Amino acid sequence: MEREAAWKTYDEAAHEAVEALASDYRDFISENKTERECVTAAVAKAEAAGYLPLSEAVAAGRALVPGDKVWAAAQGKALVLVQLGESPLAAGMNILGAHVDSPRLDLKQNPLYEAHGFALLDTHYYGGIKNYQWTALPLALHGVVAKTDGSVVEVNVGEDPADPVFCVTDLLPHLGRAQMEKKGSVVVEGEDLDVLVGNRPLVAEAGKAPAAAAAPATQTAGDAADAPRDPAAVPDGAPAADAPKDPVKAFALALLADKYGIAEEDFLSAELEVVPAGRARDLGFDRSMIIGYGQDDRVCAYTSLVAQLALADEVPTKTAVTVLVDKEEIGSVGATGMESLFFENVIAEVMALAGEEGALPLRRALAASSMLSSDVSAGFDPAYASVFEAKNAAFLGRGLVFNKYTGARGKSGSNDASAEYVARVRRVMDDAGVSFQTAELGKVDAGGGGTIAYIPARYGMDVIDSGVPVLSMHAPWEVTSKADIYEARRGYEAFLRNA
Repeated sequence: MEREAAWKTYDEAAHEAVEALASDYRDFISENKTERECVTAAVAKAEAAGYLPLSEAVAAGRALVPGDKVWAAAQGKALVLVQLGESPLAAGMNILGAHVDSPRLDLKQNPLYEAHGFALLDTHYYGGIKNYQWTALPLALHGVVAKTDGSVVEVNVGEDPADPVFCVTDLLPHLGRAQMEKKGSVVVEGEDLDVLVGNRPLVAEAGKAPAAAAAPATQTAGDAADAPRDPAAVPDGAPAADAPKDPVKAFALALLADKYGIAEEDFLSAELEVVPAGRARDLGFDRSMIIGYGQDDRVCAYTSLVAQLALADEVPTKTAVTVLVDKEEIGSVGATGMESLFFENVIAEVMALAGEEGALPLRRALAASSMLSSDVSAGFDPAYASVFEAKNAAFLGRGLVFNKYTGARGKSGSNDASAEYVARVRRVMDDAGVSFQTAELGKVDAGGGGTIAYIPARYGMDVIDSGVPVLSMHAPWEVTSKADIYEARRGYEAFLRNA
C-alpha cells in the first residue's frame, strides 16, 4: 500500500497554497523559538480571529453559546483554544493536541563564569539531544528574567543581523584523537556544553574604554562614536587597582546591566534558553523542503493553530479545541505539561459557562471526545535505512502521518488507537481528499519514543498520533516537506469539522 507523493495531486492553485502556508510557517518558527514566544504569537493570532480570554468570561459570569471562541493560557507556556459547537459538550469534542517545547540548552541558575580570559554560560540540556551537534554553530539567547520588583524582562539576542551570536566550542581534529575514540554519547559531555559569550575584559584604566573596542551590545557600530562612555568601563575616579577579579565576566555583566537592567542575582529567577540562531530556510534546488530549528513539534502546533482558526465564524457541529502544551520533551510534566490538570480545568470552566456544569458532564465530555495527538514522526532517511522498515515508514512528501501506536520495547508507553477509530479517521481524510500515510517509529527494537497521546486517552477518549515526518529530528536544524505541512493543515481542519 505504498502512497504516492502528494505533489503529484496538486494543480497550480494548490502549489500556490502550499507556498503561502510554507512562507507563513517559516516566519512563525523563525520568530518563535521558545514555548513562551509560541504561545504569545498564537494568542495574538487567536485574538485577531475573534477569540476572547476565558478569564474575562468567567469573571463576568457570561454565558457561552455555540459559535463563541475563547482562549486560556497557563503561565504563558501552554494554551487552549475552544470554539463552541452546536452539540452539547457532553456529546464530545474534536481536539487537536500539540506541543511547543523543543530540545535546547537551558542556562543554569548560576550560569555566568570566567575561565582563562573567557566568559561562559553554564547550561543544562533540555530534551533528547546529541550533544556534539550543538558545537561550533551560531547560537542565540531567548527567554525572560523575572526581577524581585515584579518586572519581567524579555531577552532576545542573536536573531537580528546586527546582534552578536554565541557558540559552544569544539576541539580541533589535530588534538582530537582521544576524543574521536569515545562513543558518540560522550564525545561531548553535558557539562561541556558551556556557551562562549565574551573575551573582552573590563577596562582597567578608570573611566576609559580601549581605543579599538567594538561597540557594546546596546549600540550599533555607527552609534559607538557618539557614546558618552563605555558602560563596562571602571567608574570615574575608581583606581585601576579596583579592577574586578574576573574582568571578562564583569564586562559581560556590565553589558547586561546596561541593555536589560539585569544583575547577576537575577539569573536565579530567569528562564533563558540557548537555541540555534538564524531563520528557517527553503531546502533543495526545488525548494520543496524547509530546514529550521524546533520543527518538532512546532510544525504540528502551527498547522493545528491554523486549522482551528480556519473555522472562522462558523458554528461547528462539535466543539473544536486546540491544545498547545509545554514539557513534552521531558515527559509532559509540570503545571504547563499535558500531565497537569490545566486542560481539564479549562474544559470544566467552559462547560460551566455553557450551562453544563458538573463533574459527571465533564467526564462524559472527555470520554466522548476524539483527539489527534499532533506530533511529528521520523521520516525515512536513505542514509540510515537500516533502522527503518520501509513498508511501515513515513516518507517526506507523502502527506500527513498516522501512527496507530508509538512506544518502545513491545509498544511500551504508547497509546494504541482502536481499529474503529482508525477507520473513522481514514474516512474523514478520504472524504476531504487529504494525502496521508501510516507509519511506525523505526524497526521493532531499533528504539522508540512517545507523545502526549496516552495522557488524554486516560479519559477514555479516542486518540491517535498524527503529524509531519521529519529528518534529523532533535538536531539543531530539522527538515520537513512543504507538501506534508500543507496536508497536515488540511487534515487537521477536516478533523475539526467532520470527526
